Amino acid sequence: MGSGKIRGPVGALDHGARLLFPGYFALVMATGVISIACQILGMRPIALMLVAVNWIAYPILCLLTLIRILRYPGLLMRDLFDHQRAPGFFTLVAGTCVLGTQNMVVLGARDVALALWWLGAGLWFVLMYTFFTAVTVRATKPSLARGINGAWLIASVATQSIVVLRATIDATAPNQVIQFQMVAMFMIGSMLYLAIIPLIFYRLTFVALSHEEFSPPYWINMGAVAISALAGSLLILRGDAWPLLGPLLPFIRGFTFFFWATATWWIPFLFSLMIWRYLWKRDRFRYEPAVWGMVFPLGMYTTSTFQFARAMGYDFLGPIPASFVYVALTAWVLAVAGLIRRIAANLAPADTSGAS
Repeated sequence: MGSGKIRGPVGALDHGARLLFPGYFALVMATGVISIACQILGMRPIALMLVAVNWIAYPILCLLTLIRILRYPGLLMRDLFDHQRAPGFFTLVAGTCVLGTQNMVVLGARDVALALWWLGAGLWFVLMYTFFTAVTVRATKPSLARGINGAWLIASVATQSIVVLRATIDATAPNQVIQFQMVAMFMIGSMLYLAIIPLIFYRLTFVALSHEEFSPPYWINMGAVAISALAGSLLILRGDAWPLLGPLLPFIRGFTFFFWATATWWIPFLFSLMIWRYLWKRDRFRYEPAVWGMVFPLGMYTTSTFQFARAMGYDFLGPIPASFVYVALTAWVLAVAGLIRRIAANLAPADTSGAS
């Protein structure tokens, strides 16, 4: 007779590590940024609850990643050389830094935030140059249509997340080296967005796109430019306290406005493509790990707009984050429901039916 057995905790961890999606730290990114949005918009109980969620999710994902490194290095290297999956590794950097920003904003935990900043900066250096070296030296490369999507922009998100965290930590001026590094990182994150987005825009408008290929990571087109606007806004807000920023403020203001306006432009376009896929083409919405790449930009646009309005003195923009936060929260709840169903299905007993 065929037999089956329940996958125990150890087996479940091993199974999860083997199949771990490289971009799963986007769950931490989405949860963290929505928590921050709730805190600054006066919804502290929700913000605190999301801190607790992230301190469960982040260690679990770190443990799964460590198991994968130790037990499945071949699968890890395969993902690292894959143009579609490899950009997801940058969510480790962004998730670490967003978690740090969340702890600083919601809990005022400066020491925790600073430790996470150092960890995120170290991971950024390792992953940035490992990723771009790996995809550059790969012998056989995919076509543009098969090789690129919005996930590539997580490289920009990771870079700007370091700026956001440090600018959140240091209300007073850090040493000039740190100030210089943060301005440089802001420029590098901007460069990465401006270098990658033309390829993605070309892929969307000039290469045939099936409705199944319009996947959640394309929302990072908006999320990456929204976090760039947030980083710029925080640098503007630190302009009086960070002396090195003074001569650069007019440039940063213009660039920040450009990024926020671009993020806003993306939103109706991305929603129209969702309508095309799920209503016009009648595709069924299914949970997948990449869905967190859609939830994060919604939360990031909320936080970014709030800080952009503060930095520029545009109080009339206040209703946007006050209403958009509910869109982000709704998306987060739906994604969590899908995740819980996925976990429950993976922990369910295997089918024991069979002929004896």
